[in-house]
Amino acid sequence: MPDTTNPTNSPCSPSILVTGATGNLGREIVGRLQAHGARVRCLARDQADPHPGVEWVVGDLTDASTVREALVGIDAVFLIWPLLDSAVASDLIAELTTAAPRVVYLSSTAVDDQAARQSDPIVQVHADMEALLADLQPVVLRSETLASNTRGWVQQVRAGDVVAGPEAARTAVVDERDVADAAVAVLLAHHDQLDHGPYVLTGPEVLSRADQVAHLGAALRRDLRFQALPTDLARSRMLADGRPEPLVEALIAASVWRPESHRITDHVERLAGHPAGTFARWAIDHASEFI
Repeated sequence: MPDTTNPTNSPCSPSILVTGATGNLGREIVGRLQAHGARVRCLARDQADPHPGVEWVVGDLTDASTVREALVGIDAVFLIWPLLDSAVASDLIAELTTAAPRVVYLSSTAVDDQAARQSDPIVQVHADMEALLADLQPVVLRSETLASNTRGWVQQVRAGDVVAGPEAARTAVVDERDVADAAVAVLLAHHDQLDHGPYVLTGPEVLSRADQVAHLGAALRRDLRFQALPTDLARSRMLADGRPEPLVEALIAASVWRPESHRITDHVERLAGHPAGTFARWAIDHASEFI
């Protein structure tokens, strides 16, 4: 496990840039970095509510001047690439190359290193970004589906006992808190302790969407069930919810083509120092959000 010893307010405390800081995972990472005494700067399109001790740069990862400003004095970057197009990452790569911070990139467990083309557009952009970042020798964290993605079911759970959506491959769903623990351990590790990975971050069991809904129902003491929707109906509902068409098509492609992943690793424990938690535990801890 990397040594993350770093006394709060130490003059040697590292400066960390967090992208995607307003998301489910980013918020967990920011809080943990602060608890370790790191100086935290967040790059986001919109500033979140004021958070003591956190510096914000508002802008876009595709804008060179914004990225340049955000990287001043930064020791390490937690990078989430939010777009389905890696071609527009050229300015970002150039600025990272000039500033030369440590880069920790959040990728996907679905990336197949032996494949000429990946299984769907979402995985393809992760593979492309890994390739574009290669000269920077990033630490690559390939994450399984985050448990927090089920927050997208909140309105359906509040409205009834059926959660409907496109079917998806069974995966070893991972608690975003565990991914955050692993990411922070790497961000704060000493250079000579780093292995560039890729690390494959998974939960301890492989679950279908029906399994996840059942666990959530148990946490809520309700009989919830999952209903798989035909592709055309799933597409129309996501579009009606206001999701951009390119994202909807990518999600549909992922649900149709992505192969099942039955791989379970101990990489969370190796990095974070504790075993990965179960989705059932996540559901209990977050049940109040679905009421």
